[in-house]
Amino acid sequence: MASDIEIARAADMQPIQEIAAKIGVPDTALIPYGKTKAKISGEFLQSLGDRPNGKLILVTAINPTPAGEGKTTTTVGLGDGLNRIGKKAMICLREPSLGPCFGMKGGAAGGGKAQVVPMEDINLHFTGDFHAITSAHNLLAALIENHIYWGNGLGIDQRRVTWRRVLDMNDRALRSIVCSLGGVANGFPREAGFDITVASEIMAILCLATDPDDLQRRLGDIIVAYRRDRSAITAREIDADGAMTVLLKEAIQPNLVQTLENNPAFIHGGPFANIAHGCNSVMATQSALKLADYVVTEAGFGADLGAEKFFDIKCRKAGLHPDAAVIVATVRALKMNGGVAKDDLGAENVDAVKKGAANLGRHIENVKQFGVPAVVAINHFTADTESEIQAIKDYCADLGVEAVLASHWAEGSKGTEDLAEKVAALAESGHAQFAPIYDDDVSLFEKIETIAKRIYRADEVLADKSVRDQLRRWEADGFGHLPVCMAKTQYSFSTDPALRGAPVGHSVPVREVRLSAGAGFVVAICGEIMTMPGLPKVPSANHIRLDENGQIEGLF
Repeated sequence: MASDIEIARAADMQPIQEIAAKIGVPDTALIPYGKTKAKISGEFLQSLGDRPNGKLILVTAINPTPAGEGKTTTTVGLGDGLNRIGKKAMICLREPSLGPCFGMKGGAAGGGKAQVVPMEDINLHFTGDFHAITSAHNLLAALIENHIYWGNGLGIDQRRVTWRRVLDMNDRALRSIVCSLGGVANGFPREAGFDITVASEIMAILCLATDPDDLQRRLGDIIVAYRRDRSAITAREIDADGAMTVLLKEAIQPNLVQTLENNPAFIHGGPFANIAHGCNSVMATQSALKLADYVVTEAGFGADLGAEKFFDIKCRKAGLHPDAAVIVATVRALKMNGGVAKDDLGAENVDAVKKGAANLGRHIENVKQFGVPAVVAINHFTADTESEIQAIKDYCADLGVEAVLASHWAEGSKGTEDLAEKVAALAESGHAQFAPIYDDDVSLFEKIETIAKRIYRADEVLADKSVRDQLRRWEADGFGHLPVCMAKTQYSFSTDPALRGAPVGHSVPVREVRLSAGAGFVVAICGEIMTMPGLPKVPSANHIRLDENGQIEGLF
């Protein structure tokens, strides 16, 4: 079979106007970015308000391993499968970050015959949303420094400037810096640092805002620094919210593209789930629910991160009510969770599958805690054996959940017909009784403990007095009702990335907390997780280049 990039290049893409027509979007509502991608105008999206919502389906997964799980591929394949069986469906995905594209993960547009296209555009710059977010974020940083330089009328304590800078690239050298060196003309030297753009509060705000007015309000609410008396200073007080909104006026509009089978897809926003809330934009999801009868969306990494934040943050804040969930697993990944080395995954090992299935079982139990019925999608690899597949099906059956084999990578929608039928029936069953796992009015530390104990199965949360005191100060300032966004390794239920399977009895150390007042959540940074990743020893960038025909190679 051809490679992912070869398949994508061979795609018979339809003009974006034809894709839009399938979901009732007129040409006048399109803002084209070439022939095969476009933004949807905000005015048109606002006109959809009175339409009924379709069914919302979340695709999540087990904890990621080097063996691969294929969550995005399954999301695309399921969307195509629903259309194949006669349903009016579309998918909602996040935009890829340049960090992992040039780091170790590669592209994020699906794979095989279950991809969104134009793949190279989607993975590289796309419609410029991430650049706009980076620019808006760093404009605010520049305005803070400028305010201090020209007299500091707001009384900013330079030791308590909390607004860092961002870059959409993995660069560990920028995690901690000293800025404004070089003399009087360059300002006042202080410690600062960079995060990756997908960890920016502005990324979270863009993905949670419901319209341009809400966007500007949230941008204005960002807390950028504190005075000596610990009173907060916001972006609104710096007079930054208007200019930031201008930079984001196009970025807030969802991007429309298509799958290989010419079905519509919104790709908009891209917060990571290990350091942010891991979901595509509320505007894209809400709009899709008005335009289609079934909307398939994904949340980043495993269900312990992405799904938990989708339910506890995005659905809570946007009033969304998911109707079904799909938990993606592979035989290979379960064998790794069962202790098999990557080089040995090709050999049949039913015992390892059964042992590793504990990781899948934990995710099934967790999704059920939110009152959302689930089905397991076994993303098929050619080396999987019938005995290994049956072991997964039997394990899931014991938990009261059906496991369905899906071969969308090799067969496209033909390989997800069975999965699509099962998911549609589940979404229509009315069994969903969605509710977040904690109430708004419990304390911030109790929210952290609830996630750690109920989702991660930890025994305790470890936090210094300074962290607990900070949470109490925010509660006193009126932020106690906010949900919590856990920044934690994606590879384990614990904060130890090497601890696979379904560990219990561990501790969750919270080393730092950050208030994202504009986004509307508190970030708890756990263990050794970094909000500015580094590149691996041999990054993907080393193999990405233009060939003699001017085509990109090495992106996958």
